[in-house]
Amino acid sequence: MASSTREGSLEAPTRHPLGQDKAEFWDEDSLFNELERVYDICHGCRRCVSLCGSFPTLFDLIDESDTMEVDGVAKKDYWKVVDDCFLCDLCYLTKCPYVPPHEWNIDFPHLMLRAKAIKFKKGDVKTRDKLITSTDALGKFASIPVITQTVNAVNNNGITRKLLDKTLGIHPDSLLPKYHSKTLLKRDAKRQALTITPQPTQSTTGKIALFYTCYANHNEPQIGEDMIKVFEHNEIPVVLAHGTQCCGMPKLELGDLNAVSKASDVNINALAKLVDEGYDIITPVPSCTLMFKQELPLMFPENKEVIKVQNATFDPFEYLMLRHKENRFNSAFKTPLGKISYHVACHQRVQKIGMKTREVLELIPDTEVLPIERCSGHDGTYTFKSEFHDTAMKICRPVVTRVKQNNADYYTSDCAMAGHHIEAGLADGSKPKHPISLLRLAYGI
Repeated sequence: MASSTREGSLEAPTRHPLGQDKAEFWDEDSLFNELERVYDICHGCRRCVSLCGSFPTLFDLIDESDTMEVDGVAKKDYWKVVDDCFLCDLCYLTKCPYVPPHEWNIDFPHLMLRAKAIKFKKGDVKTRDKLITSTDALGKFASIPVITQTVNAVNNNGITRKLLDKTLGIHPDSLLPKYHSKTLLKRDAKRQALTITPQPTQSTTGKIALFYTCYANHNEPQIGEDMIKVFEHNEIPVVLAHGTQCCGMPKLELGDLNAVSKASDVNINALAKLVDEGYDIITPVPSCTLMFKQELPLMFPENKEVIKVQNATFDPFEYLMLRHKENRFNSAFKTPLGKISYHVACHQRVQKIGMKTREVLELIPDTEVLPIERCSGHDGTYTFKSEFHDTAMKICRPVVTRVKQNNADYYTSDCAMAGHHIEAGLADGSKPKHPISLLRLAYGI
């Protein structure tokens, strides 16, 4: 078979740097040429039709065109495909047979990111999208004690939600995150850190700096507290990574690469110093972990400090399993958890570490973990947008169905937001419980 028609590749997938520092990256004619090339290959393949809204949108545009080919689609409609992509990265990870080093060199998520960046630079972005991706600013404002109650009340009021729909385009049925005036930073300031001598292993230093994230700080500080308790229970000292801000993932998904770069400068400076002091880095949100493990290194591949942080960053359950392999994990559990319906978060899958959360939880006696490897469709902000909420819920429907079929004692996801998206789909009054919170429950601490 000729190499030009070779199906897939036997070589391990690789990833090229994003290339935002090159002039061609920002050239719109070059972008549209590449969009047309990739769209045409996707049209001939169609493996990814079930992953998200981008591919059905693309294929409908083609099938409804006069030619039933990409050349029949108006260039202005190319943006509809871009807008439906929320950078879950699953097409690259699980479906596409033409990723590099294949000669067709398809990296659909980063092509969409390039398009989003050009669109943002042109100023073609909604005020709503700038607002809801400014997570630090929103969190600081909404965490002011009196304002917290007001914001949470507004977010749960049918009348004001309809107003938000009309004025900002926030879907009235989307489940908005709650805010806490007692942030993780405030709670941790009162913590009496345990006196623990770090016990390093071949792959871990045995002491942790927690990049607590805007979400764990302002929206679910309990997750951060549970993470600290679990790691201390495993004789791993924990400090918070002070002097940091949002990892930049929401702005990346918006295409605001300048904001991503500014956030990186702040975060990498703080985290690299902690790495120099012997700390490993963990985060409670898979997207934040992925930002340091993959996206920033692909944006700044020559930055030694970025690579230093990349090499020291771990998913929390990945870290615990590494410790377990060298007999440094506390397996003295007190409470079995029964059956757990476990949604595997997209940005955790993309880290290519395997199901470490399942492996840890199944160390608990009389505990069965039932994984669901489907995107929840949440994407941080995607489900909040009026024009995309129905699609987000449609993507989540198979996950919700599996959770119902499993009839488990708990349902969970490493992505807390995905967990709440499943909660919205279930609409039965049940609540998700984060895996780290389940682990704390099993320890009885």
